Amino acid sequence: MASAVPVPVAGTPVSLARAWLWLGVMALIGSGLLAVLLVLSRTPGIQDVFPLKDLFRAALVVHVDLSVAVWFMAFAVVIWCALGGPGLAWLGWSGFGLAALGTGLMTISPFFPGARPVLNNYIPVLEQPLFFASLWIFAGGLTLAVLRALLTTWPRRLLGEPLRLGALVGAGAACLALAAFFWSWAMVPRVDGEIYYEVLFWGGGHTLQFQHALLMVVAWLWIAAYLGRPPVASPRALSIMFLVAALPLLAVPGIYLLVPAGSLPHMELFAKLMIWGHPYMAPLILLGAWSLWAVRGAPTDPAKSAFVSSFTLFALGGVLGYLIHGVNVVIPAHYHGSTVGVTLAFMGLAYVLLPVLGFGRAAGRMAVWQPYVYGAGQLIHVLGLAWSGGYGVQRKVAGADQFLTTLPQKIGMGMMGLGGLIAVIGGLMFVLVCLRALSRRGGQ
Repeated sequence: MASAVPVPVAGTPVSLARAWLWLGVMALIGSGLLAVLLVLSRTPGIQDVFPLKDLFRAALVVHVDLSVAVWFMAFAVVIWCALGGPGLAWLGWSGFGLAALGTGLMTISPFFPGARPVLNNYIPVLEQPLFFASLWIFAGGLTLAVLRALLTTWPRRLLGEPLRLGALVGAGAACLALAAFFWSWAMVPRVDGEIYYEVLFWGGGHTLQFQHALLMVVAWLWIAAYLGRPPVASPRALSIMFLVAALPLLAVPGIYLLVPAGSLPHMELFAKLMIWGHPYMAPLILLGAWSLWAVRGAPTDPAKSAFVSSFTLFALGGVLGYLIHGVNVVIPAHYHGSTVGVTLAFMGLAYVLLPVLGFGRAAGRMAVWQPYVYGAGQLIHVLGLAWSGGYGVQRKVAGADQFLTTLPQKIGMGMMGLGGLIAVIGGLMFVLVCLRALSRRGGQ
């Protein structure tokens, strides 16, 4: 391995990273099981045989929350622990305990009475006391983990450790997102219906996208260094790129202080923040592309497979974001492309970290092919959604409610179903590879 590869500090950072990695994998297992129902409920032919439309909505809520909220945030904490210092162990373990409890309650909440699904963006909910309790408990644990990250991941030299700085600004984005969620909960007037939860999670959800993108680049560069191809930019230049990418986050508190939370201008400003703010990441994305080109000659490795797949899906999702017109399935096509790009980057970094954290290595052909299978499935899934959206298929509906009346619509949604099933297989492969490595004792 190259000398540029970060090495976690032994003790608390490694132990916490191990625990949060286990939590993330467990969340993916639950999410993957629900994904099977989601794909079947929207696949032409199958949707008419099995009456899954009612189950679709409840399954979608928990699937999204486990695969996005829990998995993404759990692995974010893995990164913060692996790059952070050894202090404040009590804070770290308290946060993990609460987050694990919240995740467990969230997973079983659909089996309790009154689980009415609301399919708002970012964090869909079940209108049910147990589900809301799980969200609060998980958010409390995450708040403690983010606080610890802000206190322990400071670089020894501000412009000398770019990956630690990237992790730190990612933690700053998480802090702003949590503050936005709490502020909106306190200030947005309570009304019935989906619109309340839409505006409740709007500001914080948009802010979290910056955290995910920043940590995705950290994962890319970490993987490149692991493969013996550290970034061509100097540590100082790379650190400045991370700071530039984080500059749009300064607008988040301004929006909340100057515009009432939940108002139309509030929502419009956050939408514009996504359009105007993400281009600040262009230097980092270009550096990621350069690093991807540099690793082409590196030996076959699961992390390399994940890097290739991650960049491809994230780039496709970014392009589709600028092709959205109206409320149709082009929106989830963009969303899936971008988020799957982040997921694959985290999968690749998980493969890098497994032996570093004392587990076995992700070895064998299954590990090498897993990112390609998952990525190819998601690619077909995303292209099917984008195709169908061009023919007017609406989002967040299933079964006969999709009104698939034309052959192009049916072809597109058939692609979506096929790609989704392939992606489920790829996700199952990741879980199996991780479980096999997690069950073995390894070493650095």
